Amino acid sequence: MEVAGLTKSFGDVDVLDGIDLSVPRGQVLALLGPSGCGKTTLLRAIAGLERQDGGTIHVGGKLQADDRTFIPAEKRSVGMVFQESALFPHLDVRANVAYGLDRVDDGRADDALALVGMTRYASRRPDELSGGQQQRVSLARAMATEPDVLLLDEPFSSLDAPLRAQLRLEVRRLLAEIGSTAIFVTHDQEEAFLIGDQVAVMHDGALLQQATPSELYEHPVSWQVAAFLGDANFISGFANGDTAGTPLGAIPLHAPRHGHVAVMVRPEWIEVRDGADDDDEVEAVEFYGHDSVYVVRSRDGTRMRVRIMGTPRHRPGDLVSCSYSGAPAVAFGGSEVGDSEGLSALFR
Repeated sequence: MEVAGLTKSFGDVDVLDGIDLSVPRGQVLALLGPSGCGKTTLLRAIAGLERQDGGTIHVGGKLQADDRTFIPAEKRSVGMVFQESALFPHLDVRANVAYGLDRVDDGRADDALALVGMTRYASRRPDELSGGQQQRVSLARAMATEPDVLLLDEPFSSLDAPLRAQLRLEVRRLLAEIGSTAIFVTHDQEEAFLIGDQVAVMHDGALLQQATPSELYEHPVSWQVAAFLGDANFISGFANGDTAGTPLGAIPLHAPRHGHVAVMVRPEWIEVRDGADDDDEVEAVEFYGHDSVYVVRSRDGTRMRVRIMGTPRHRPGDLVSCSYSGAPAVAFGGSEVGDSEGLSALFR
């Protein structure tokens, strides 16, 4: 599936700003971004539920929309699962799944129900199902037509945390099993990393980066991507080619830099040891069960978040020595963080 130069405005608000997106056949793309960034509008445009202002959409190698072409939603080989199940309340489960098929008795409805483990509920009505079961039926209905692309718009957002965690594992396994080409919209980084073969990050109608989860996490192309994907320390330093001098010592860089920089350091890339009189100080401790986070103030006043596994070994007021223990890091220059007041302060 390919989207190129896609634009969409509502009045004077640019919702999609030249989106380029590619999903290889048989892969799952997680579309990640905060609420209001344009994720759902992009999905609706791909599905044919929204007419774009500019750009092109190809699904299954076939042109679906450009300046002169617009294939309506019912004629696109696209299945969609919405945030709410959107099932027909007067139809039983099997009839809901078979609704989009040529014949109500088509065996594909039964096959789709079997895939999502809902065969024994085929004769029930939607109001006799739990929220998770309703979403399974919605997924079966979207898959029954065997679409070229499956779109899922935050399908678990209304479910409680344990059920959400269970269903996303099931859906990831199912999509891999049937080899679906799919786009899964979410605002949850953990969900995106778990489900997506690749992840695309959106912000204010623009697609900032598309890459594998590990590439995004370790090598973000901008500070916005770095800050959105989990905890990130931005450490002031001075780069001289492949390394930068920082309060953590010399940090190897992923790409050569020169001059004043802000080095992105994930909390788990910092190693902490017992300190001496003039070392860093632990200001706060956050315990999460499986890991702990120290908020540490270095000798020059820099505050850093440091993640360790298990229970905390230090308490507020303890002196510690921090050093860098990660892979080559990404560094940003002053011009790249000019619209972030906090980061810009690192260059003053």
